[in-house]
Order: sequence, then C-alpha cells, then structure tokens
Amino acid sequence: MSNLSFDCFNKKIFIKASMEKLYWCWGTSEGICAWFLSSAIYTPANGQHRKADENIQAGDNYTWKWHNWDGEENGKVLKANGKDFLEITFADSKVSVSLEEHPTAVLVTLKQHEIPTDEKSKLNIHHGCSNGWTFWLANLKAYLEHGILLNETEFDLRNIPLSGYEFVNM
Repeated sequence: MSNLSFDCFNKKIFIKASMEKLYWCWGTSEGICAWFLSSAIYTPANGQHRKADENIQAGDNYTWKWHNWDGEENGKVLKANGKDFLEITFADSKVSVSLEEHPTAVLVTLKQHEIPTDEKSKLNIHHGCSNGWTFWLANLKAYLEHGILLNETEFDLRNIPLSGYEFVNM
C-alpha cells in the first residue's frame, strides 16, 4: 500500500453501467452536465465550441460552472482516448478518470494529483476536492443506476456562509 499524502488522492466506485455510457458522462458536455455541472464548454484550438454530444479531445480548453456556486473552473484537457481514460487540469492540479470493466460493473477511478502542498491547498484542494469528489461519484452512481440526482438544484445555497464546506450535496 502506498502512503497517503497531501499531493494526491484516489477515489474509486463500482457503477453498473456500460463503459460507453460512463465515458459519455465524463467526456462530453452533455454527459457531464447530466449529473455534475450546470454548464460545460469545451473549446478546441479552432476556437469553436464542441457540440454537446461530441467527445472532448486532448488540447481542448474548458469552462465549467456548477449549480450553487458563482465561480467557474477553467482548464485544459490533457488526455482523452474516447474509451476509458481522460485527464484534465483542475484546481491547480490534475484529475484523471479511468474506467475498468469488471463482470457486473465498471470500476471508476478518479485520481487528483500534483496538488500543491501549502496550507491553503491542503484545505481547499486536498480536503475540499476529496470530499467533493466523494459526493459527485456517489451522485454519478445514483444517476446511472437509479435515475436520480442527489445534488441540490432546488434551493439556492450561494448566500449561506460556508455552504460549500457544510452542505453534503452542493
């Protein structure tokens, strides 16, 4: 077993869905907005936005927006093979998602790595993202296996102090 550290973490979950459906959920703006984001725009080098159902490609830039948060995340798609792996820059670090087929489910492994280890990054990126990804992976499972979403879209949490640290379904 490797040692735990503040510069990376892994989150894993088995999901009963096809590899194709899981890759769509991560690798298209239509898919990622179905369970995770309010808006996702991917822009290749030619400057024209990808279509909602079009697979992202290495080199694309992205802008993500969430429900209940006024900020946005801008980054770059580093790798995207169209089948079972993608990697992006995210929150001053990198996030990779790999899909591994098993007899009755697909193992989804999310790795956030190259996280800075200053105190602010330990709190906001390691702790915050680790907690956040735990919820969002459970949300993805709920969406694909049961057709429900667990994230909050009915109540506006943006004006509640510390909502991003206290609400489990942000």
